[in-house]
Amino acid sequence: MLGKRSNKNMTTEKSAVFIIFGGSGDLAHRKLYPAMYNLYKSGVLKDHFAVIGTARRPWSDDYYRSTVVDSLEDVDDDEKAMTEFSKHFFYQSHDVTDSDHYIALKNLAAKLDDQFDTGHNRIYYMAIAPRFFGTVAEHINSEGLKTDGYNRLVIEKPFGRSFDSACDLNSSLTKTFSESEIYRMDHYLGKFMVQQLTDIRMKNKTFEKALDHKYVSNMQITLSESLGVEDRGGYYETAGVLRDMIQNHIMQIIGAVAMDEPAKLDSDSIHEVKRAVFANLKDLTPEEVDQNFVRGQYGEDATGKLKAYREEDNVDANSNIETFVAGKVTMSNERWDGVPFYVRSGKRMPAKSSRIDVVFNDKVEELGIKPNTTVTFLIEPENGSSILVNGIDYQSANQDFIKFPEDSHYFDNEREAYESLMIDILDGDQIHFTLWDELQNTWKYVDVIRQQWDNETPDFPNYMSKTIGPDAASELLEKDGNTWVWDA
Repeated sequence: MLGKRSNKNMTTEKSAVFIIFGGSGDLAHRKLYPAMYNLYKSGVLKDHFAVIGTARRPWSDDYYRSTVVDSLEDVDDDEKAMTEFSKHFFYQSHDVTDSDHYIALKNLAAKLDDQFDTGHNRIYYMAIAPRFFGTVAEHINSEGLKTDGYNRLVIEKPFGRSFDSACDLNSSLTKTFSESEIYRMDHYLGKFMVQQLTDIRMKNKTFEKALDHKYVSNMQITLSESLGVEDRGGYYETAGVLRDMIQNHIMQIIGAVAMDEPAKLDSDSIHEVKRAVFANLKDLTPEEVDQNFVRGQYGEDATGKLKAYREEDNVDANSNIETFVAGKVTMSNERWDGVPFYVRSGKRMPAKSSRIDVVFNDKVEELGIKPNTTVTFLIEPENGSSILVNGIDYQSANQDFIKFPEDSHYFDNEREAYESLMIDILDGDQIHFTLWDELQNTWKYVDVIRQQWDNETPDFPNYMSKTIGPDAASELLEKDGNTWVWDA
């Protein structure tokens, strides 16, 4: 949401014992360990930290450390540094339902507190299946793992599958952890461009003034992926794009571009104005779902070499799960009255691209901006973090109404999303995490769509792999006299 660059570049050493539930898993090795290693190399983590990885597998400390080093092979070739880093890692075979295992975990963490002088600080990271979140939190409470240092619980998505299930999950967590101790991870909030949107808006006053129903024709948010579900078929059968991308990532980006100016650039102030955005999402009727939202599922590509979704591993041969969603989101506040926020996300599209396109109307000329200008914020690919004006780099386009808040070296110290978010967790800063009251409103909104779709049988597959999605997604905008800016 917010870019606090001084925070992102700081090298003040932090102290904590990390307890990673699911420490043997893919998420830990693919994302967490490389992020922590980069913090180790930069001095944020140095002498006073330890990591306990837990999982059911009967690994030794030495074997666990070897897997940590292996996870860094694409990160660095400094074998000495990687080996020293791995000495901070310890392993405990763990059954999340067994109270005795939590007592052993508590004793090991206390031992590492003394060994590494971590100040009794704890970060509990849930890199496990969501069905175990509540169980782990309850045992942390009943077996007395919380300490007199800080205690922070990190939760990966999905946070529930509906409003009711999210409420149940939140209730189970808040028996042990307060809202201020819970960090709900959405890795899009760790992406550099998303974090910098507030700085860019606040330091470009003409552009900020133009973000209003008087001047904006429409807003477009696209999160496209070129890959299919790969080895995540089992997960996708329970999620689909609506839950996997729209309810969290896209809603958080809407919060970043639609919020009012905060009183301060701090977590409380930012969340206050974001909360208002989600509270003002215009409720949908079932009829409006049919009018304003489109779903799709990919088939084969033109060559027949790429599988249709229904042919993927762990996918039902008659599955009605969507791999594409496009929709029109509107708000009931004065600032955005009548402005459509067009959103879409899909798999097996022609290219990977995450972007925000702000399409202005002709009235924006009143502010000295050329009529019908489009400003694009490129979020991904990684080398695409920049601003375009009418498809041209904003500097080359010679536009003075929008500039980056700093100099030409703006991206020199850009951090990977998990690395950036890990710093926030260590700092105790929830600014780039999702709060419960925001989640409630986004789940309520999405539930209406899900319930309507569950009452109907779609005609799937309805778009070919490596195409832009079903025709209905383009027709959705054409009904309003608009077109998608990005067309691969």
